[in-house]
Amino acid sequence: MTPKHHGMLEIHIAVLLFGLAGLFGKLLTLPALVIVFGRTLFASLTLGAILFCSSIPLRTESRQDLAVLILLGALLAVHWTTFFHAIQISTVAVGLLSFSTFPLFVTFMEPFFFKEKLRLFDILFAGSVLLGLVLVVPSFDFQNNITQGACWGTISGLTFAVLSVLNRKYVSTYLPMVIVCYQNWIATVLLLPFLISKDWHLRPADFAWLAILGIFCTALAHVLFIRSLVHVKAQLASVIACLEPLYGIIFALVLFGEVPALRTILGGGIILGTIILATIKRNSSRTK
Repeated sequence: MTPKHHGMLEIHIAVLLFGLAGLFGKLLTLPALVIVFGRTLFASLTLGAILFCSSIPLRTESRQDLAVLILLGALLAVHWTTFFHAIQISTVAVGLLSFSTFPLFVTFMEPFFFKEKLRLFDILFAGSVLLGLVLVVPSFDFQNNITQGACWGTISGLTFAVLSVLNRKYVSTYLPMVIVCYQNWIATVLLLPFLISKDWHLRPADFAWLAILGIFCTALAHVLFIRSLVHVKAQLASVIACLEPLYGIIFALVLFGEVPALRTILGGGIILGTIILATIKRNSSRTK
């Protein structure tokens, strides 16, 4: 196997693992906060062990960087909690597709943070994503569980967009794996006070699922994705990453029998198609 083929295999496995993460919102009957705590705990322990064995330091260069990382960890906790809550009250497809609207928010945040000009294409892109989201939402009745799930998924996308923009602006000088380790560790610490006040009864199976979620669908997925970028171009990697919702929806169909409604399929197709086209256009314009 050539290095390029090996990189392609790594990135597809990584995106598949990321896509599978949403299924744990259905596999586990635990509250979203507990799921996220387990995920970040196992992920931070695994990533910390990898960094320690690789002799990669975890020190921050300044207190300002540490403060930003704490903020990013808090955003990660909110992002994943709203993501799993969206899936628990609706479906895997709705949770994944509504979260996938995060590039819409990034489009309007980047001109503010980086003084980048908002183009006509960006406005058309935003309109197309909004159209897809409207199709995913069955009605604007907030008593509808699917509508509620889409709202929580969109909030998850918004927090992920803020997380991505702040990552790019403030801590891009650190290794990605170091940033991810810090964010998971801080999220674990911040979530702990919300959990110790209650008596949670976890079965052995719950521990096993949480370990799989944290170790494989989070830590290993990040390691494989980062490693694949050595041999896979950033543009192609960005497009492949857009397959995450598709992988999750397919496995939800196979494992849980969740068949998305026709309008969900149409809306999801518009959202994913628009994001893929926008990703290709944005990356090609940056290379000029």
